[in-house]
Amino acid sequence: MNILPPIAEATSELEAIFKDLHAHPELGFEETRTSAIVADKLQSYGVDEVHTGLGGTGVVALVHGKTAGNRRVGLRADMDALPIHEVTGLEYASTNPGVMHACGHDGHTTMLLGAAKYLAETRDFAGTAVLVFQPAEEGLGGARKMLADGLFEQFPCDEIYGMHNAPDGAPGKVGICKGAAMAGAAFFDIHIAGRGSHAAAPHMSRDALMIAATLAGQLQTILSRNIPPQETCVLSITQLHAGSAYNVVPETATLAGTIRYFKDEIYELAAGRMQAICDGFGAAHDVEVTVDLRNVFDVLVNDSGLSDAYIEAAADIVGVDNVTTNDAPVTGSEDFADMLKVVPGAYCRVGHAGTVALHNPAFELDRNILPVGASIMARMVEKRLPI
Repeated sequence: MNILPPIAEATSELEAIFKDLHAHPELGFEETRTSAIVADKLQSYGVDEVHTGLGGTGVVALVHGKTAGNRRVGLRADMDALPIHEVTGLEYASTNPGVMHACGHDGHTTMLLGAAKYLAETRDFAGTAVLVFQPAEEGLGGARKMLADGLFEQFPCDEIYGMHNAPDGAPGKVGICKGAAMAGAAFFDIHIAGRGSHAAAPHMSRDALMIAATLAGQLQTILSRNIPPQETCVLSITQLHAGSAYNVVPETATLAGTIRYFKDEIYELAAGRMQAICDGFGAAHDVEVTVDLRNVFDVLVNDSGLSDAYIEAAADIVGVDNVTTNDAPVTGSEDFADMLKVVPGAYCRVGHAGTVALHNPAFELDRNILPVGASIMARMVEKRLPI
């Protein structure tokens, strides 16, 4: 492991930042404390510019190299936590009940701060590093909000890079998937308006609950009978809400869930079939069925050449035997995809100790990953903006 020496020397500081952020998690678009800490740290490191408020609580900083250059390389980290109650028992566990950094965004923020400190101290590159601290990645559209606020108009980038921790029990392993690497995602809410009745006289009802239960199963036929078997699509019903009493047939019911996909045409096919099935159920049962289906994440597509460049930079830190460009695509989603639709770049995964899954109340990020991720990010800027 070849951690960049200035970052290695700052490891204790990085761990202190991480523990503080972990103990004080904030949900998307509420990261006021986090963004203030980020801005203060960046100022103390002597970066050239710090801009706050982009995308609500986002922060963008610029670091100019010691040699003038016209090219700009972006580095991005996310800052938000999840509405999960932490059960790790860590001495720096969340002090905000019901909110937890269960995805490691506190670590991502810390790693980018470590890279910022190094780049501001050494400036061993030609051009400008653009450091993007993004709010609200967890399905709330933080990347799209920053883009709508003019992220790349105000802070142009020639290419941009992000990373995510991977609790796969393989510390020091860095992987990337060229091309379509992470699924696009849509969330849906299906509302059924029937007719309620006394539970002793269900024939007087249009039973929204029974319709919803049957509809939940029928929607799975989209995958088994409409999506070509060689394609990838996931349709998950994750919520069913209906009823409030033992002796009342509910008048309304709601289904909710998500569709994951790697091709826009597959999503359009699934969306069209969902609407048609719901329309058919409405007609068959003489009820009103409405569908609210909305795209939340685009497919994350890694540029092939820039993926190679990213892995070469990572190899400088973790060694050539610990990197791969053959990672399999994953059906999880990431809104860094929205930035990659505007600016080419790549997104890698950095392994660490521990195998408790992300978004689990017992998830614990291995702090040893902090100087690794910071070094990879910093090295990427040096390699892409050589003097």
